[in-house]
Amino acid sequence: MDTVNPMPNDAGLIDTAGKTLWQLICERADATPDKRMAIDEKGRTLTFGQYRSWSERVAAGLAHRGIGIGTNVSWILPSRFESLVLAAALSRLGAIQNPILPIYRTREVAFITRQSSCAVIIVPGIFRGFDYTPMAIEATRGQGVQVIVADPDLAEADPSTLPAYVPALTDLRWLFYSSGTTADPKGAKHSDRSMSAANTGMQWSMEVGPDDKAAVVFPITHVGGLVWLFNAMQTGVELLMVETFSPADTPRWLGEHGVTCAGAGTVFWLAYLNAQRQLPPGQQLMPAVRIFNGGGAPKPKTLHYEMMAEMGAPVIGGWGLTESPINTMVHVDDPDDKKATTDGRACPDVQIRVVIDGHECGPNEEGELRVKGPQVCMGYLDSSLDAEAFDEDGWFRTGDLGVIDDGGWVSITGRLKDIIIRKGENISAKEIEDLLYAHPSVADAAVIGLPDTSSGERACAVVVLKPEAALTLADMVAYLKDHQLSMHKVPEQLEIVAALPRNPSGKVLKKDLRATYGGTT
Repeated sequence: MDTVNPMPNDAGLIDTAGKTLWQLICERADATPDKRMAIDEKGRTLTFGQYRSWSERVAAGLAHRGIGIGTNVSWILPSRFESLVLAAALSRLGAIQNPILPIYRTREVAFITRQSSCAVIIVPGIFRGFDYTPMAIEATRGQGVQVIVADPDLAEADPSTLPAYVPALTDLRWLFYSSGTTADPKGAKHSDRSMSAANTGMQWSMEVGPDDKAAVVFPITHVGGLVWLFNAMQTGVELLMVETFSPADTPRWLGEHGVTCAGAGTVFWLAYLNAQRQLPPGQQLMPAVRIFNGGGAPKPKTLHYEMMAEMGAPVIGGWGLTESPINTMVHVDDPDDKKATTDGRACPDVQIRVVIDGHECGPNEEGELRVKGPQVCMGYLDSSLDAEAFDEDGWFRTGDLGVIDDGGWVSITGRLKDIIIRKGENISAKEIEDLLYAHPSVADAAVIGLPDTSSGERACAVVVLKPEAALTLADMVAYLKDHQLSMHKVPEQLEIVAALPRNPSGKVLKKDLRATYGGTT
């Protein structure tokens, strides 16, 4: 079943069609030079005009270090103004930039810089108690890589010395590496066209405007972080920059600064909800919020209604991957049941089909979701991975399981590799997780498959309890049976933890849980 949705005409916004990021930066600075683009937790502010000028000075400084068209530059910086400026400066120079997640260390950085033929790596010095400079030197030893420390300043020079800008909409300009579900990260190749297309989907869904204030609470080096940079140039939205998310402090800071688009996914929404529940009745944490936007990890089906009841705004979720960001999103005008139970519809120009055993599925039939569209990457840097990643008709194999209903709404039901096979029967981890999250004692939950000599695999539930709550294995079994879960799906093991391990986009690191509770599978 193929789905595609049209893009409405967004009057008053900058037209992004056929324009590179740097062209959009210039057009936005010309249109609204004095409008505030960003504010950070230190109280610094940045206008769109200041942003362009600062980026040009940094571009000139980088050009003096030998960076130009096609130079491969890796960079690791927190979500701060300097990151936004660096991304723009490298775009101005026509470099190929590889933003790296700050959680990566020597092994991953060495692999990435070697595979990408990195010429320059830019790091922040000390961030969150970790010194990135010796790590970068060790990771690039013997590769001839120039290490630049932005702590936090970036070198500047006279912009008049810059060479002429050469726009290249469809050329390789971005490398984003997957965040570690396999032994080695995989580098997805993106252009300004594919990144802009991802923003087109986000904008179609959220209808962002110049009066909005969007929370940037996740690493800016994540593909979704840079999509917000494209959106800011299109819409004039103000970005609320958070270097390190604090469940205790960040929600309050966002509320005080008038956040309207409170991203960026399930783990953040749960933090907002918990912070709201700590306040006296009638006091609103985020009085201006209009949407809780994001994706990156499955959302509990009850969460939308909880956010509406307690915080007065809907969950606007979506589905995407590093290789294909923002394939679907819920639209702000979609009905509540679709906001709660689905991952939205195909974004503009995106085609989605469901395939099982080589055959295309019909409505409401589960299979692997495959996508086509301008947001899909150009393939992997290691081209030997492309044959498996794309089918014979050019559709990207996402590895996600899902269904598309009669109205075109997509629901993610799990991962091809996240199916537990017990005595030959397939069990969806997500089905059990949705039920567990609705348990009155459970704050968060993950279900994993562990090796078992008698059944092949057994299901293990790993849960975070609400304050003062308790849950035993017998309690869990009785609850799941009462909710009509088939007995062969009921987990045989229960583990209670203080928090689930997650990557920066909020996905639970199930490989870590498997290693802890029963070995890798």
